[in-house]
Formats: sequence, structure tokens, C-alpha cells
Amino acid sequence: MSADPSFSPATPVTAHEKTFTTHDGTELFYRVWPARSGKARGAIVLLHRGHEHGGRVAHLVEELGLDDFAFYAWDARGHGRSPGVRGFSPSFAASVRDLDSFVRHIGAVDGLAVDDMAIIAQSVGAVLAATWVHDYAPPIRALVLASPAFSVKLYVPFAREGIRLWQKLKGQFFVNSYVKARFLTHDPDRIASFENDPLITRPIASNVLLDLYDAGERIVDDGRAVIVPTQLLISGNDWVVRHAPQHRFYENLAHPLKERHILAGFFHDTLGERDRATAIAHVRVFLESRFSTKPAPLDVTSADQSGHTRDEADRLSSPHDPLSAKGLYWALYRASIRLGAVFSRGLKTGVKTGFDSGSTLDYVYENQPRGFGPVGKLVDRQFLDAIGWRGIRQRKLHLEEFIGLALSRLRETGHTTHMLDIAAGHGRYILDAIAKSEVKPDSVVLQDYSPINVDAGKKLIAERGLGETAAFRQADAFDGDRLASTVPHPDLAIVSGLYELFADNRLIERSLDGLARAMKPGSLLLYTNQPWHPQLEMIARALTSHRGGEAWVMRRRTQAEMDQLVAAAGFKKIEQRIDQWGIFTVSLAVRL
Repeated sequence: MSADPSFSPATPVTAHEKTFTTHDGTELFYRVWPARSGKARGAIVLLHRGHEHGGRVAHLVEELGLDDFAFYAWDARGHGRSPGVRGFSPSFAASVRDLDSFVRHIGAVDGLAVDDMAIIAQSVGAVLAATWVHDYAPPIRALVLASPAFSVKLYVPFAREGIRLWQKLKGQFFVNSYVKARFLTHDPDRIASFENDPLITRPIASNVLLDLYDAGERIVDDGRAVIVPTQLLISGNDWVVRHAPQHRFYENLAHPLKERHILAGFFHDTLGERDRATAIAHVRVFLESRFSTKPAPLDVTSADQSGHTRDEADRLSSPHDPLSAKGLYWALYRASIRLGAVFSRGLKTGVKTGFDSGSTLDYVYENQPRGFGPVGKLVDRQFLDAIGWRGIRQRKLHLEEFIGLALSRLRETGHTTHMLDIAAGHGRYILDAIAKSEVKPDSVVLQDYSPINVDAGKKLIAERGLGETAAFRQADAFDGDRLASTVPHPDLAIVSGLYELFADNRLIERSLDGLARAMKPGSLLLYTNQPWHPQLEMIARALTSHRGGEAWVMRRRTQAEMDQLVAAAGFKKIEQRIDQWGIFTVSLAVRL
């Protein structure tokens, strides 16, 4: 490494080797280097490249010379000394959740707040970090990404399409890395260590590789949802990943505190290059600057008035010229839905009540194809298998999990367990969750604005013999004063699939304020969000909503926006789930 005349490396410090239990019970290996100065000023989490392990980034602890910080470096699932099939993860989303579990573990064990943490990540690790920040919206102090693998160069024409087709035909398989060490770095010591390291993982599972591409495209396109101070280091002569998506990601970043450094001649192993002192100096200055001042969160609670998701919704609200190519295309699409509704029960329900109605949602939860003859069932199966509905059903599973966890937590902390769902639809997901929960609520109040939903919900309550503990009423979820007067005071309040349907944050603030006034400290709030959706245009151009059959135009809320609205009402998010496609989140917050 070339010398940096302005800096002297710190005294070496020994790493402590530990493990933590991630979300599915797997124990992952990590190293921790305590702050040399005693009490840690903050935590810096190091994420290694794909195929590698935490030991390959250990040199940064000394070379950065940040004596008053604790450093942490994991071996990702299926890598290094962590267990699992080499190069495999159940999904890229599972690995992102591993990272969330790791950060939570650091906070719980070492008492470090998330806003006193920074991430330094390379290549695949950088995409993991960017996806985590996008999907979970942690208010970390800083994010440093070195050559993020948003788009890997596979060189073979149509390789990505071929991998996807082969996986669909034959199932998950493994792809071996073609990269030679001499194309990763000019540093002879790094080349030799890479070639002789028995913990280097050459294969990568096909599902992980495809998920990496999908996540990279999603995060680059929606980079404005990343609202933490970010530094991007781009290797100028990178043989492994493409430059263009990195630049586009940087340009999309919303936070004004952002830096981009293009390192001429650098190969892909940016922070392991021969001349890495230049890159490391950039990182050191950036982190010192971010930690020398208070956290600088970007307020996005007014994104409904001026923000990229407002711009997106406005574009989708503008109709095409009926005689244009797009106008004709969507007119035919809408006609095909009306034709399909003749045969498919699900399409018929959506056309009649709105595709965002409680009736449609209840039908999607049941997930039983019905219709006129075999053709009707086939069309209905295709309808139910749409990616949005798959995400909805995964959201239901996450809701059921969190309801059980919340009731157990309330019981363990000596609280009563009175439940309130302010927009329950038919209430099926709540009643299913209660049936599965070991702890039963003291009372359940379900409400909805629609008489159709109220009647259907009352019928479900009666069918399940819950009339003594559960009640269903008609009420407006945005009537803050009525929510505030709820008796008994809810210990667990649930808002599922509601706020996503309304663009105006004033409505959300009014609803959350009413809940906050009704709930005592220590009570829990369960809320959902939709930070992204791959079919927004189809939904806006072809589907109708429950509001008088008008077009179903959704304004997405980034997770950061939703979390900030919840925080402003007096709640603190303590845990979150998200589906593997990044569409729907379910979060648990505590009333402060």
C-alpha cells in the first residue's frame, strides 16, 4: 500500500472471535476489534466482497486508524467460518435480514445505538448494505460503498437469461467465479493471499446471483429512498462490475451529504488495491466528518407534497392520449380484465368492489382459484399468482408472526392485551393470527369504514365462536378523536394495508395521533408499508380502486418516510419484516 504522509497506522489490536444468532436460528461468525481508546465513540461494520470473508477486510481496522471506534466484520452466511452450503443463501433478502440481525445484535450486546454506526462495504457486500438501508431505513450515521456489484459483468451473451431459464427448468444450481486474483488488485500480497486462502468461496448459488441482479436494479432505480450520508468509491478499471449503475445510484441519492470518488486504474478490490491509501484516506475523512457532528437525518415527512414518489404518482395519474400506442395498449389491457372477470372469481370481485377492497384482499388471502369451468380456474390461478398478491400473502404471514410476538411481549412485561385494528377489512388475518398465537388477547376490537366489510367480519367472528372477546364496528380510521377515545385503551394497535392506499400524509398523521393519545407507554403498534412495487403502472392504468371505481393510483411511501411519520407520533420502531421481493413491510413499534 502506498504511504499516506498525513497518517500513521494505529497500534495493532487483537480481534475477538464471536458468533451471533441470526433470524432463522443460524449462528454466524464475526470478529470484533474493541476501540483502542476505551469507550467506543461509534461502531464501524465491515462487509466483505462476494466469495470472501471478514478476514479479508481486517486490514482496514489498522489502516483506517480510527482508534476510538469499535470494528465488526462478519463472515456472511455460506462464507468463511460461518455455516451453510458455500455460496448459498435461501435468498438475497435472507442475507439482508442477516445484516439487520447483526446490527441489532451489536446494539444489544455492546450498547451502541444505530445512529452511532457506519457501514463500509465492498462489491456484493455493498449491495447488501444499500438494500438494507433502502428496505429497513436504519438511521445509520454513514454508508461507504466500494465498487458495489449492482451489475456484474458475466461476459457470456445472455448469461443472466440463461441462468434464470436453467434454474426454472432444473432448479437451483451453482456458478463458479471466473475472476482471477490478478484482475482484482495490483497488490502482489493480496493476490497471493487470495489464491492461497482456503476460506475463499468460488461458487455462488444461482438464486443468489439472480436475486443480486434484481436487488441491484431495484436499489439503483429507487436510490432516492436512501437518505443517509453516503460515500461511493468507484474503481476506474473494474473488470468485475459495471460503472454506469454505480453512477446512476449516486445521482439518485437524496441526501445532500454524499461523495463520489473515481479511483483511476483501480481494479475491483477497491479497498485492497496496491494504492488503496488514497481510497482509505477518503473513507477516513468522510467518517471523521460524519461523526464529528450530530446525526444529519433527512426529513421526508413532506414527501407527499414534494418528493420522487409524489412525482411518480402524478405521472401515473395523467392519462395517455386514447389514440396513442400506450393509450390503446392500456385500453386493451382493461378490456382483457373485464373479459377475464366473466370467468375468474377473483377478477370479478376486483372489478365489482375494487382491487384494493377488503373483499378482494380476503379473496387473495384464501388463495383458492375459483371460476367458470377449467378456464375460469386457470385465469383465477394466474390472477392469484401475481407478484403483488404473493407479497400480500407473505405480509399476512409476517403480521401473524408479529401479532404473536407482540401479545407475548405484552404478557411478559405485565401489560394487558387489548387489541384494536383500525381498518380490518374482513378481519381474516387478525382472527387467523389470534388462532395461532399462544397468548390470547383480553379483547379484540375490529373496525372498518365499509358496511360490507363489517358484516363479513361479524360473520367470521360468529363462525369462530369469538363473540365474547371480539367485536366489529363501523368507523373511520382517520378520525383521530374517536381513535383516542377507544375503550379499553389498546395495548396492541394494528394498521394493515390502509396507509398505503392514501397519498396524503395529513391523514396518516391524524390517524397516528389518535392512536398515540389512546395508547399508554409500552403499548405496541403494528403497521405495514409498501416502499416499492414492480407493477405500479399496470395497477394505475388497468385496475380500479374501492373509491367509486376510479383508477388505483398508489403513491409509494419509502420506509424512511413511513418510519418518520410513526416516530413523529411518539413511537419507536423496534423490528421489521419485508418480503423477498421488497414490496411489503411489516413493522413493530413501541409507544414511548
